[in-house]
Amino acid sequence: MTSALERIKVLDLSRVLAGPLCSMILGDLGAEVIKVEAPGGSDDTRKWGPPFQKGVSAYYACVNRNKRCITIDLKTEKGQEAIKELVKDFDVLIHNFKTGTMERLGLGYETLHSINPKLIYCTITGFGETGPYKHLPGYDFIIQGMSGLMSITGDEKSGPQKTGVAITDILTGLYACIGIQGALIERNRSGRGQKLDISLYDAAVSALVNIGSNYLMSGEIPKRLGNHHANIVPYQTFRTFDGEMVIAVGNDDQFQKLCTIIDKPQYKTDPRFRTNPDRVRNRKRLTEILQSIFQRKSTAYWQEKCIENGIPCGPIQTIDEVVTDPQLREREMFIECHHPTAGKLKMIGSPLKLSRTPVTYRYHPPNVGEHNDYIQQTYGIEL
Repeated sequence: MTSALERIKVLDLSRVLAGPLCSMILGDLGAEVIKVEAPGGSDDTRKWGPPFQKGVSAYYACVNRNKRCITIDLKTEKGQEAIKELVKDFDVLIHNFKTGTMERLGLGYETLHSINPKLIYCTITGFGETGPYKHLPGYDFIIQGMSGLMSITGDEKSGPQKTGVAITDILTGLYACIGIQGALIERNRSGRGQKLDISLYDAAVSALVNIGSNYLMSGEIPKRLGNHHANIVPYQTFRTFDGEMVIAVGNDDQFQKLCTIIDKPQYKTDPRFRTNPDRVRNRKRLTEILQSIFQRKSTAYWQEKCIENGIPCGPIQTIDEVVTDPQLREREMFIECHHPTAGKLKMIGSPLKLSRTPVTYRYHPPNVGEHNDYIQQTYGIEL
């Protein structure tokens, strides 16, 4: 069985989240990924915790499977020469050093491109390699604040809120992966590599999607709506008798069915609620009415009724409930691998389901320098 990116070789000089996520996805798809760290280890997430499992950080493990790890001191001439030798045989290089760092080390795009004109060179930075902010450090939390994402997350009472995960790092890793694969496809035509300049700030602003578009069209600064939708009503959370759930009424036909479910047929023709724009204008009153009804019965009751009538809905689940969800079990979204130090590691699987070239889980998240000997023997270089 072949893999989608079989024979593609990736040199990953990145650390923490965005870059390692990108390279892990490429590894899941079959690429050979070599993770490069400084002697002793330089990926900070190895020490981020708890939890740890026999010294292995859960944070590090989540984005570093399907990689081999070597150690190279990039600050030395020997280390720089090792990178120059390796890129002769590699298709992709990923790094997330600050703008200008790789150039100062003699490992910038122009230098490595001259060694391997087919090399796809991906930089991941906080703000990109151009513009007045290019030298500023960019961390996910800062970017969430600057991009406008926090200004629209939470409600009026909560104040601005960040998301529960480092979402701009995740988005940036995904965009980097998309860009790299696009460059690989283009290289099949031109025979030439290129440089990708990917930034957290750009990725975060792109994630404003309809909220950003709303502002560009109307000039109105969006408010924090909590668990409400800016353009659709009702599309939000409701408390039930025994928990909370999400009701996502996406069109007028679904609202008509909802009126039947809650035994309020009069709202089908009520001018306040008849169309979605009507419901958006009268959001507060409709929400109050629906909330008073939903809290009388259980989440399971409303979920059954909604499913029977084709109304999108779902319970708000805690992580332990997610892990035992039969749908995710069927989709193989939780996997196990053996780690030489930690033993059996439980991990979140890949969401990519390819029919002919499925993802594979070949290597555990590597220890620091675990594959130095392998690389030295395979590529004939001294680390």
